[in-house]
Amino acid sequence: MAATRSAALKLDWVKVSQSLGLRGQTVASLQAFKKRNEDARRKVQQLSEQPTAVDFAHYRSVLKNQAVVDEIEKRFKAFKPTTYDVTRQIKAIEAFEVEAVKNAEATKQAVDLELKDLAATLKNIEEARPFDELTVDEVAAAEKSIDEKTAELVSKGRWMVPGYKEKFGDLAMV
Repeated sequence: MAATRSAALKLDWVKVSQSLGLRGQTVASLQAFKKRNEDARRKVQQLSEQPTAVDFAHYRSVLKNQAVVDEIEKRFKAFKPTTYDVTRQIKAIEAFEVEAVKNAEATKQAVDLELKDLAATLKNIEEARPFDELTVDEVAAAEKSIDEKTAELVSKGRWMVPGYKEKFGDLAMV
């Protein structure tokens, strides 16, 4: 039990979240669990520091009614703390842990996939030629809708893209 306690105290919660790449609901659940853990540990510490022995001799010397002290002492000695079955709570914690691990793995997979996609995009950007060095055929091959729109405009007898002149000026000036 002491080894478990010392391990729980040494756990760096921020590092766990960062090293596993946790996000969103998983991090919120982990932080809520950490808070409950710290609150419970603090409460146990406070309770363990309180004195548990009752000095009945002191109360007998202070109080006139000895029968009250005798009755309280009798009930105190007869008192047995109730024990609780915590297996249900432990099962809930284990279920939470399983769900947290599943969420963390799903988050990690999503992040890995996004990183792979971003790396491919970055590679494309780094290897791309400047726009002014591209040919019309290369631009058209990259975006198929350009050829389709051009063919549609030409078939209607239009040689200029609508709004081009207003946005970029007249071609005669070039």
